[in-house]
Amino acid sequence: MKPCFVFPVVCLALCPQGAALAAEEVAMQFRGGLIAPPPCTINAGAKIDVDFGSRVGIKKVDGVNYRQAIDYHLDCEPGARPWELRLTLKGNGTAFDGAALQSNKADLGIRVYQNDEPFVIYSSISIDPSSPPRLEAVPVSRPGATLTEGAFFATATLLAEFF
Repeated sequence: MKPCFVFPVVCLALCPQGAALAAEEVAMQFRGGLIAPPPCTINAGAKIDVDFGSRVGIKKVDGVNYRQAIDYHLDCEPGARPWELRLTLKGNGTAFDGAALQSNKADLGIRVYQNDEPFVIYSSISIDPSSPPRLEAVPVSRPGATLTEGAFFATATLLAEFF
């Protein structure tokens, strides 16, 4: 004999729990206000120049000798809201040092420091605009490399942005 399923089906049809619930729609609205961060400039938009001079000894480049301060000025207008500011160092890095910018000379880079810590290329640091970090630069060479004489340069971009 086949089992009978009529009773459970009839029970489900008559029970309120088995009946379909009525659907309800509610409108949603989203709003807010956009604000712009206060203006902020580095060196009044002028290029930052670090000149190591023409007397850098090819056998004295060791990541310590010739270290120089990067003279820059950060000018941010005060804002109504507490904004956070970050600095990012952008440029082509060397294959041998994540905090060194590649120069035009093989095996020579310029390592950048922020408050005595290596400033890794394309990394960002949160800063206080009223007390920006001390930035320094120093020539470095690939370990075991022999540098050749000649003028050198490296370029980078220092980005200040609110977030």
